[in-house]
Amino acid sequence: MKNISLVLVLFLCLACNKKEEVKVVEISCGQCQFGLTSEDGCSLAVRFDDKAYFVDGAAIDDFGDAHAEGTGFCEVIRKAEVTGAVVDDRFQATAVNMLD
Repeated sequence: MKNISLVLVLFLCLACNKKEEVKVVEISCGQCQFGLTSEDGCSLAVRFDDKAYFVDGAAIDDFGDAHAEGTGFCEVIRKAEVTGAVVDDRFQATAVNMLD
């Protein structure tokens, strides 16, 4: 009986840890706009709560040319509504909806 209780508690803790949230965030190039240096080249990143995270689940060119003047993520910081969770210091996105 104790083993079953332990397994149930462990399962409950794991299920609660990976909550996906819907957030309005700043979204842009992690290297060009947010100063992230742990990857080479241009990569999509989000920033919220004063911290930036590289994104898994969406690519920088999924929303147009990253270097387009005035709209590209390497040129400007934009707003988006994202669904996902931070896992291992990266944002695991399941949905990204641009707000501008």
